[in-house]
Amino acid sequence: MKFHKPTLLLAEIRESLSMALSAIAAHKLRSALTLLGVLIGVFSIIVVMTAMRVLKNFVESNLSQLGGQTFAIQRWPQVQFGNDNDWEKYWRRKPISLANGRAVEEKATLAASVGIEGDFWQGTVQTRFQKKPNVKILGETPGSFPAHEWLIEDGRALTDGDVDSARNVCIIGSSLAKTVFPLGTPVGESLKLNGINYVVIGVIAPKGSSLAGDQDNFAVIPVTTALNRYGRWWEDLTILVQARDAASYDDCVEQVRGIMRTARKVAPDQPDDFELYSNDSLIEQFNKFTRSVRIGVTIVSSIALLAAGIGIMNIMLVSVTERTREIGIRRAVGAKKRNVMAQFIMEAIVLCEIGGVIGVGFGIVGGNLLALFMKVPPAIPFDWIVLGLLICSVVGIVFGTYPAWKAANLDPIDSLRYE
Repeated sequence: MKFHKPTLLLAEIRESLSMALSAIAAHKLRSALTLLGVLIGVFSIIVVMTAMRVLKNFVESNLSQLGGQTFAIQRWPQVQFGNDNDWEKYWRRKPISLANGRAVEEKATLAASVGIEGDFWQGTVQTRFQKKPNVKILGETPGSFPAHEWLIEDGRALTDGDVDSARNVCIIGSSLAKTVFPLGTPVGESLKLNGINYVVIGVIAPKGSSLAGDQDNFAVIPVTTALNRYGRWWEDLTILVQARDAASYDDCVEQVRGIMRTARKVAPDQPDDFELYSNDSLIEQFNKFTRSVRIGVTIVSSIALLAAGIGIMNIMLVSVTERTREIGIRRAVGAKKRNVMAQFIMEAIVLCEIGGVIGVGFGIVGGNLLALFMKVPPAIPFDWIVLGLLICSVVGIVFGTYPAWKAANLDPIDSLRYE
């Protein structure tokens, strides 16, 4: 007999599940209205968590442009969440100048490389073969190449001589090279960037597409050349610092912070007048922002599930009253109290799980509409799906227990007389 207990238990579960499905199917409209509350609660959780996962993947992908052990210094925060009034504070800061970058280059003894970068929006590249608009123009120094993990596929990188002499030379991304020089190597060729002639000295190996688009559609020129051509009226640069290794990273950050504060004459009792960020710090900032959103959504969804649970309890009590005679017949032919309880608890769980599964489906689709809009890969938050369905089972058990107990404790004789 001992060996048959698991088999009997499975048979009881199958029977309870079958009866629960039959009872739900017999009252389709009532069941649909009952599970609607669970559906809304689970949907609100899954749709937000899916959207947050899409945004997180987008942020992480776009921040991956910085290499390992690399951090950046700039005037403005890379990502800003919270008080819009802070922007006035950032606006009043002095721009990051070429002199600031040179100071870090000279004095940062713990840095493996220091690059100075200026982003000068977009321009048009024209060659004897092709014309390409909307090309990103970057002003750089040699230290920017290891900071961005740019590898030279053809030709050479920038040198200090190119920067010091403000030469009209450029290095282009691989996809841009294939577009404007389709018939051979571009090294040594001439191109026009916003109407100015440059000689191509190198091609950067491809990085492929990111969530933000093509990472190889850009042109790099010496930062001094870029400032002369485009940016003297708005000299606001970014300093890229790569530490020697992970062990010296924190010390390198503090050393560079001290150099910048000295160069920009920041008083000891005043906060930094620049932003220092890395991939990890920005992802952490994003996670802090989304954490508060997740907590808020969880609270709202919990209230919705609580209301849904109360509705399920109410409907189950009505169901017990309607099926009093059925319960009496079952008890009369040998069903035990636990069999009746299992039937009604299973019915509550199945009702919740059906609503939960539908809510999960709609939530995944709704959250990934953002991925479709942003043209990024979809995301499926498996951890939150499992948690959501587990919560549905808990709601079914908690709010189905009292009706099930009431059904199990009905007097069989009185139940058989019930009309």
